[in-house]
Amino acid sequence: MKRFLGRGLFIFTMCLCTSMSLVSCKAKGKVVSGENKSVDENRMTAGKIIKNHYANKNDFKTLYIKSSVKYSDEKQNQNLTAEIKIKKNEQILVSIRFLGITMAKALITPSSVSYYEKLGGTYFEGDFSTLSKWLGADLDYTKVQNILIGQAMDDLTVGNYKDSLVDQTYRLEDISKNNIKKYFFFDKDKFLLNKQEISQITENRKMEVSYSDYKIYNESSIPSDIAINAEQDKGKTAINLGYNTITVNEELTFPYSVPSGYKKVLIK
Repeated sequence: MKRFLGRGLFIFTMCLCTSMSLVSCKAKGKVVSGENKSVDENRMTAGKIIKNHYANKNDFKTLYIKSSVKYSDEKQNQNLTAEIKIKKNEQILVSIRFLGITMAKALITPSSVSYYEKLGGTYFEGDFSTLSKWLGADLDYTKVQNILIGQAMDDLTVGNYKDSLVDQTYRLEDISKNNIKKYFFFDKDKFLLNKQEISQITENRKMEVSYSDYKIYNESSIPSDIAINAEQDKGKTAINLGYNTITVNEELTFPYSVPSGYKKVLIK
């Protein structure tokens, strides 16, 4: 458990896996709809898919989530619980608990990332530039928030995408010329995000985030189950989140303070 609550919480705060560095490349350019420029007006082009996806309301101010957490890698399996508080576009507080006892906390804002864990008596304080340099990635608050609420990590309105229909699911492929391959999958009825896949070819890294069991909360569609699977040379990591309770737009507090005597973790 100590291994999970230490580095594991750090992984959790970095979008719940070390392969968060796969989303580092920012797409640029206009939206395209693939090579087949059919005149069929009913054809679901990339532009239409993206427009319909963003038509789903996501207007919450705060989210309070109680979640079960199943974590596994090639050395261990852990079952924990998490309390996740989100103030949209401002801050995220994650509390990891074991047998009802808070063992670790992480606070994420657009300008800072902090966490502490009790078993090792350590804490980290820094910002996304520090973490981006360490991971070789372009991390930001929005990517973390989007993973937790079932949104595409990238802003799809400013990318180059090729559309296709795969197993009765709409798929967008990022066709930007870079080492990173990205795929986004949407259901055909409501255009909610079913899955997003990111692969970094040269570094042999891959991450897949799958969403299911969406429910409506104050007109916002939020997934109840999130499965994150990451692969890299060091091994495989899987994190499953089961949102047991979701409350929208209630007044939330975000208490966070590092206990005295903890040792600061330095990232070089």
